[in-house]
Amino acid sequence: MSVQISNSVSEKASRDIFELQEKIEGFHNGKVQEDKFKHFRLTRGVYGQRQTGVQMIRIKLPYGKVTAAQLEKMADVSERYSNGKLHITTRQNIQLHYVKLNDSPAVWAELEEENITLREACGNTVRNITASPNAGIDPREPFDVTPYAHAFFTYFLRNPLGQDMGRKIKIAFSSSVEDTAFTYFHDFGFVPKVKLIGGKEVRGFKVVVGGGLGAQAFVAKTVFEFLEEDRIIPFTEAAIRVFDRYGEREKRLKARLKYLIQNLGLEEFLKLVKVEEKNLGAKFYKVDTADFNQVPALQDKVVPTVSVDEEKFNEWVRTNVFEQKQEGFYGIQIRVPLGNITSGTARKLADLVRKYVADDIRFTIDQGILLKFASQEVLKPIFYELQKLHLALPGFGTIHDITSCPGSDTCNLAVTNSTGLTLALEQVLKDEYKDLIGETGIRIKISGCMNSCGQHMAANIGFHGSSIKNGALVAPAMQVVLGGGFELDHNGSFADKVIKLPSKRATDALRYLLNDFEEQAIEGEYFNDYYRRLGKDHFYQLLKPLADKEQFTAEDYLDWGNSKQFKPVIGVGECAGVSLDVIGTIIGEAEERIILAAEGLQEQAYADAIYNCYNAFVIGAKALLLSIDVKCNTRIVILSDFDKHFTSNGKVFFLTSFESTVLQINKNQPSRKFAESYFEQAQDFLRRVNVLRENQLKASDQKVEKQVVDSYYKA
Repeated sequence: MSVQISNSVSEKASRDIFELQEKIEGFHNGKVQEDKFKHFRLTRGVYGQRQTGVQMIRIKLPYGKVTAAQLEKMADVSERYSNGKLHITTRQNIQLHYVKLNDSPAVWAELEEENITLREACGNTVRNITASPNAGIDPREPFDVTPYAHAFFTYFLRNPLGQDMGRKIKIAFSSSVEDTAFTYFHDFGFVPKVKLIGGKEVRGFKVVVGGGLGAQAFVAKTVFEFLEEDRIIPFTEAAIRVFDRYGEREKRLKARLKYLIQNLGLEEFLKLVKVEEKNLGAKFYKVDTADFNQVPALQDKVVPTVSVDEEKFNEWVRTNVFEQKQEGFYGIQIRVPLGNITSGTARKLADLVRKYVADDIRFTIDQGILLKFASQEVLKPIFYELQKLHLALPGFGTIHDITSCPGSDTCNLAVTNSTGLTLALEQVLKDEYKDLIGETGIRIKISGCMNSCGQHMAANIGFHGSSIKNGALVAPAMQVVLGGGFELDHNGSFADKVIKLPSKRATDALRYLLNDFEEQAIEGEYFNDYYRRLGKDHFYQLLKPLADKEQFTAEDYLDWGNSKQFKPVIGVGECAGVSLDVIGTIIGEAEERIILAAEGLQEQAYADAIYNCYNAFVIGAKALLLSIDVKCNTRIVILSDFDKHFTSNGKVFFLTSFESTVLQINKNQPSRKFAESYFEQAQDFLRRVNVLRENQLKASDQKVEKQVVDSYYKA
């Protein structure tokens, strides 16, 4: 049955949705192979869960912004197709769990009625653009970064550059030097600055590149202390082109931008970026900053008189409310335990937004919600209504507000249950450390594995899922990491691994750490300074008794929320599977890029057409190289290897070489003339690829296409 799409949905989105439905049908009919289908659906926000037969749908929400109507739409969709919950992620997305694969096109179609996309929410793409949630109202910001984050989202969405990358790219904008967007662990990070040039105030950004979390964390390197605002998109596009061409694709764990910069060296990387910048469609890209974060007009509203517990209200105001840079207005920060809200709660929250604040809801990086432009007179009514929704917990952004990924509840890669531990730690803090409700200098973050979706390496106190073998038994464990997060000089740092202990003992570990901090910290000392002053071994010795295997009890072999003895079950990550394909299918991918290039020419989108031609060249060459068992781990090597194995022996003729033919993209402006010429060359090349492949099949007398089962397929 064909999915029904409203007339309000854009033509591009409609095409995406119909294509997803076609691929699902092809997958069910055996016409689309599983791994090829996996790659496709991931770039459309459809991600396999730990539970068989259901999917996680990731909704892409640039800088975490939604309107009341969009929040209601997501609530409706979750109730209809999911489990009636919305999960806020550390990348300011919303995730829906337990969605049937066949329902995913309908989910997308309904979301698009409110201009919400799934496109490029997962997979090897430019992922959701994140930003400080308080951008636009932050008293410390030089200017609002929201329009720049939005421009990045629109510029890279469906951009041909982001459709065939070896790995993902993550980009963040901070509102100020305090780096509340964690730019320091992103592939690209931008911090706003203002500079006087020729007596005129000019906007720009400090730019950092090559950061990352995961098993090996990298602090991003500063490449510009100040880059003018209209140069940040061209620089980023050129840098992603370098990553696309030179980045590793065979060794998947080494396929991130941080490793490319490490291997090339920052200076050489920036030289390659300069080469790419010369021939971009736009050397400068002016961002339209109008219509963002305008102060809403005060309407004549009847503000109800409500009765609240004054002590609780004052504590909530102290820890969850702050003065905006706009005089007379306040930002309200809402703690959301585990980042989960029900559809019913979401709808009521949407009603509250319409009644009292700006229609600009922001999901935060620590899995909370920010409401903007609340006047002082509505603070009590908002608190009163949030209490009814169980969303009036104090301590937003403090030690009491723990960040956590879903862990083994739904994730294939998770080793242990992070959500159960989160609730247990929050209970310990509530019962035993209530005096720390305003402590913003210690943040706790938890991940179910080392991949750091809970951002544990950026926490003062962090935990990530692991296991401990003790004879014939295996205990669910947490690796304790200490000393990550923001420093007092506004720079970011990563935590040190200190000790691994049973997951059920993490509550005691927290008690040991907080009690020791109380006893040994110098008055006013920041937690990370206290940690470094005493040294890693002090904390290893402090926690060592909790890791003594001889003292393990039956309880230590149970994970949180589970009554059965722990057995580590780790699935294959959705972004790291071995690929299986046939040469003919790969050639078909190249031909798909030619079709897209033709559409670009017709629409006069010459830069897009050219990059699709470039992709067609590379993918077609890859197909023939794989047909003779030549590895294809980077695109730049594909170009030279094709000359070595096909051009030099006359199998394919070029006036110069295949590499120089393809790299015309670096030597020509994206004009109509060059786009049409490059298109004709790519088209002609693919015709020859098909002829060569037909001859190969005839010569070998093969009845079926050759399968490629290897990690080097991915380049």
